[in-house]
Order: sequence, then structure tokens, then C-alpha cells
Amino acid sequence: MDGPEGSAGQPGPAERSHRSSVSSVGARAADVLVYLADDTVVPLSVESLPSLSAHELHRAVRDVLQLPDIALEAFALWLVSPLLEVQLKPKHQPYKLGRQWPELLLRFTDASDDDVAMDEPSLQFRRNVFFPKRRELQIHDEEVLRLLYEEARGNVLAVRYPCDAEDCEALGALVCRVQLGPYQPGQPAACALREKLDSFLPAHLCKRGHGLLAALRGRGTKAGPGEQGLLNAYREVKDAGSGDHEREASLSAHYRSYLLKCHELPFYGCAFFHGEVDKPAQGFLHRGGRRPVAVAISLEGVHVIDSREKHVLLGLRFQELSWDHTSPEEEEPVLWLEFDGESEGMPVNKLLKVYSKQAELMSGLIEYCIELSQTAEPPAPQEPAPSSSALAAPRPRLRRQGSVVCSRLQHLSTIDYVDDEHHQNGATLDR
Repeated sequence: MDGPEGSAGQPGPAERSHRSSVSSVGARAADVLVYLADDTVVPLSVESLPSLSAHELHRAVRDVLQLPDIALEAFALWLVSPLLEVQLKPKHQPYKLGRQWPELLLRFTDASDDDVAMDEPSLQFRRNVFFPKRRELQIHDEEVLRLLYEEARGNVLAVRYPCDAEDCEALGALVCRVQLGPYQPGQPAACALREKLDSFLPAHLCKRGHGLLAALRGRGTKAGPGEQGLLNAYREVKDAGSGDHEREASLSAHYRSYLLKCHELPFYGCAFFHGEVDKPAQGFLHRGGRRPVAVAISLEGVHVIDSREKHVLLGLRFQELSWDHTSPEEEEPVLWLEFDGESEGMPVNKLLKVYSKQAELMSGLIEYCIELSQTAEPPAPQEPAPSSSALAAPRPRLRRQGSVVCSRLQHLSTIDYVDDEHHQNGATLDR
């Protein structure tokens, strides 16, 4: 999420240091804790913390980790809590934003006063939303690849990136290779997998039997579908060579393979926002209600994901949508998404309402992503055919029937209308 404009101004109403990332503040120096994707901590001792910019802190982290210059573009500093995530601009001052945190929560979340008082952000070094996937494929530094891999792995395990079971198993197999080494037919790999299954697969694929019968069967019990699929996929992971040198080099190859597989997910690298959408009216009383959703926005488009069922409800590239946001007084802010569809066999314009106090942030990020895509340098023209490089564009990949990444418009309640005038895609609704 792009940080709110002007939020590095006067401190908010709650005068407090954010304990998660500032362990001590003195007259001259402060100990700042920056968290990486694998939960390790980078401690920094900095001067003049209240006036220090995100760019300066970012450089300090890169210096400690000895990362190459590409890390300046690949990563950003974020303020993150269970209630709100904000990617900081280089000019932002993290300490002042941390002091403003309660004010930001009141503005952009529906959190209660008690939750606001208890919430505490941490400073995190995470992937930059505005870093293109094609640039990611050009990275060769192992530590940069590892940090990107760790963040992607965490999002897959937390089902922030919903995946089909087959994809979870393929990704989990690469994690097995990184953590356990190459698959050895003579070694008891199944036991090692079972003991750390939740390190390789999302929780819903790690379910095992419970109760007396499961206890009696013990360790000899038959592997579940997810566990067996993971083991089969682990067997298929290939190494480029043999020997110590090739084994070390292959870690970068496996990090890259994991990221490349994640690139097939349309919401990889997105910023996530919370909201609700209307359910279709059902039953004799036509009751509808609302469905909690996550809105994922990247350089390529917008995806609305069911927060409970963990599957995509709507996926649109920017050229397929128009948008606007409204914040009427005494009413909920709304992000409006307009796209082409059908109703009873007739082409119509569809309007989806996303209720969210973060509608303003989402609208601003969509606009900025479109501006970036319009000003980005075009790809090199020497690639002739549409599929001459497997790394170039995973989009044409056929989706499985019922895949979690396919849109489910039947689960959405939209406003349908017919507009005979030419409609320019990629514009706000009022243009």
C-alpha cells in the first residue's frame, strides 16, 4: 500500500513510541529494529531518529545486510500491524508515522478504540509493490532472492496467496529441497515431511486424523493427500549438478524457481486491503448480506479475494476496468469497479461496490499503478513469437477448471446497466 500523502506531518493524538521497532530513544541515538520476511531482526543504532527518512533507514539496512544496489528498487520499508499495512515512500519519516499510527487506524480501519490503543506497528523490510516481476527475474544475488523467496513462502503458507492444491505441493516441494536438501530415495523423507508439514504446506492441506483411532495408528498412519502429493513433488525436484559447489549454487536456482512459480499467481507482489462486497440475494426473503474480501492491487490489475473461502471472486487487468471512489458524509466509503459482463446473454456494464475505509488508498494506488505502466519503458522488441521465452509472461497459462484464481462472478452482487456510448477502459468512472 502506498503511504498516505502528508502523513509525516504533526504527530497524532497518542504520544507513544512504537515498541515493536524502537527499543530505546535517547537524546542522540536510538536502537531501531527492522524485521525481515523470515522474522529475523536487523538492529540499527541511528542518530536523529525523529527526522530520519525511510530512504536513509533503507540504506542502513542494505549496508548491514551487504545487499547490492538492486535491493533499493526491489524492497521498501513498511509499517505493519494486524490492522494496517503501509508501504513508506522514501521521503516518509517512519518514527513520526509510528507516532501517528492511532490517527491512521481511525482514518483507514474500523478498529475499536480498544484495538487502536493496543495496536503497535513494526518496521519491516519487504518487497516493493512497484517492483516489476520482469525485473525480479533479472536478479542473481542469492540473498536478495532468498528474501523475496521467504516473503512469498510466508504469503503462500498464510493463504494470502490462494493456490490450488497442486501448486501448493509444487511450491512446498521446492521448500523441502531448500530446507532438507536433495531428495534421497534411501532416507525416511516421509517422516521428515510429516514433522514439519506446516512449514511446507498451508494449514488446510496439513489436516491429519484426530482422536483414539489416529492415536493408535500413530506414526505409521497413511499420509494424507497433501502430504503424499508433497512427497511426490519433492521427488521430482531436480538439481543442476552434483557436488558442494553445485549444491550451493542450486539454492539460488530453487529460490528463483519458487518465485517463477509464484509469478503465475495473478496477485503475486500485491498490496492488500480490507473491504466487504454485497452477496447476491438468495432464498424466499432475498436475503443477501455482505462478504468480507481482500482487495489485491499490483502493477497489473485488481483482484477481489474472498477472505473466508480463499478464492478469487473477481480479477481484472487495468485495461479491463474503470474505477472511482466515493466518501459521502455519514456513509461508508466505496471503491467502485466497472467492467464488461453479461446478463441473460446480453452484454452489459457491471458495477461492483467494495465497501472500505481504505477506498481512498485503493483508488490512489490504482491510479499510480496505471501511471507507472504508461510511463514504463517498453520491453525489448527482439523477442519475436508470443511464447519464445518461458520466463516472459505466464498469463496465457490455462487455468484449471474451478481453480482458486478464476473469477466467481456468481458470488457477487453487481449493478448491471447498458451504456451505448463508447467507454474508455482504464479510466476513472467520471472521465
